[in-house]
Amino acid sequence: MKSTTPVSKIKTEFSLRHATSFGGAKIFLEYLEKIKLAKALQGLSFAKANNSLFPLYRILLYLIVGWVLGCQRLFHFRKLQYDPLIRRFLGGRCPHHSLLYKELVRLGRFCPNLQLDLRKVNQEVIRPCLPSELILDLDSTVETVYGDQAGAAKGPNPHKPGRKSYHPLLVFEGQTRLCLNAMLRAGNTHASTDATSFLEQTLELLSGRTVKYARFDKGFGGEEFYSLWERKRIGYAGKLKWTGRLAKEVKTCRYWKRYVEDEEWVIEGITLLYKATSWKKPRRVAVIRKAQVADDGQGRLIFDTDWQYEAIVTNLEWEPIDVWRFYNQRCCVENDIKEAKDGFSIDRIATGDFEANELDLLIKMLAYNLYERFKRDYCEPVHWGYTIARFRLEFFHWAATIVRHSRKLILKLAHDFPYRHAWKRIEARLATMSG
Repeated sequence: MKSTTPVSKIKTEFSLRHATSFGGAKIFLEYLEKIKLAKALQGLSFAKANNSLFPLYRILLYLIVGWVLGCQRLFHFRKLQYDPLIRRFLGGRCPHHSLLYKELVRLGRFCPNLQLDLRKVNQEVIRPCLPSELILDLDSTVETVYGDQAGAAKGPNPHKPGRKSYHPLLVFEGQTRLCLNAMLRAGNTHASTDATSFLEQTLELLSGRTVKYARFDKGFGGEEFYSLWERKRIGYAGKLKWTGRLAKEVKTCRYWKRYVEDEEWVIEGITLLYKATSWKKPRRVAVIRKAQVADDGQGRLIFDTDWQYEAIVTNLEWEPIDVWRFYNQRCCVENDIKEAKDGFSIDRIATGDFEANELDLLIKMLAYNLYERFKRDYCEPVHWGYTIARFRLEFFHWAATIVRHSRKLILKLAHDFPYRHAWKRIEARLATMSG
């Protein structure tokens, strides 16, 4: 057996130059250069000259890179400030993390058009990846705050009851998982508050695209909300709250159609015209009931108390089972929001200013979309399902040094980088992309 030197005997010195902890992120930074993101950000509405020490397009670019590389709060940008790879990408210097707070607040207060401009940039980023016919999945989420941030209020908070929170509204494309739009709201708002105006803005941003369907849960509803889809001729499927009034009407229905009957479950469905108290007209409601089968040894038994009911309001002329299955596919939106929270920290509130926090939300969702598009365009199919946390671990967070040799800069990554072959294939695909 070879003798080994104890770790305590290994000498230490700080002499390694031009070393980066994010050597593997070179492929993503190269991707941002190829799509000319910096140029797109330069065209936004700014109240600051581009020849300043830190032009605002560089501030936004720095924030996007930081959120992608795993910063969870603004003070975490300290670990990026002196990274040689990030500094070269940003043109030589990175701003101090305290400047990011000030700039976000200033942008939120004095650049009222910036939020809309960022939404338009987001549309340009995701446009090549969107299918010809879109499915809108609408949802909201609760973001707990631990201070007196502007706009934060006490509302329904399943994780921290009684805490102040924000209640952002998000809409994703159901087939690609891309975020189409986002809006920050106070914590005491209902899920459907401002949903109609938010959707009208989203549809305007998507002008030229065909929106085929929309899905939403029972937090959304109302005459104005449903009328929007009907006016735009968009098929919708939305969960209805199971009320006593609805249950009474369903109870009068006798002719249920059986769709599934196997060893464990029986599933039946009906459709009826139902008019809620807030609706101006009756609407089609698909009702599904399911029950687990009990076998007493002599036969299969189902009691009236065994049925579980679900109601979905829709303008689609489909069978109830098809409406139910189509609606259930929207469960992926919960994973999308979880990825936005865990991977891009949309629930970590950046400042005490409401407009600045909404701006920060839009920047994080832009970073989310850039990562999703990067995966689909240049990574291998096996990587398409990777969360950003896994992708960072396997590809981005690897040691490297930048050296100059023969008048060229070379990024030397760790020799034992286990995913280097896949990494090099991604780099080769990027090389074929026209800059």
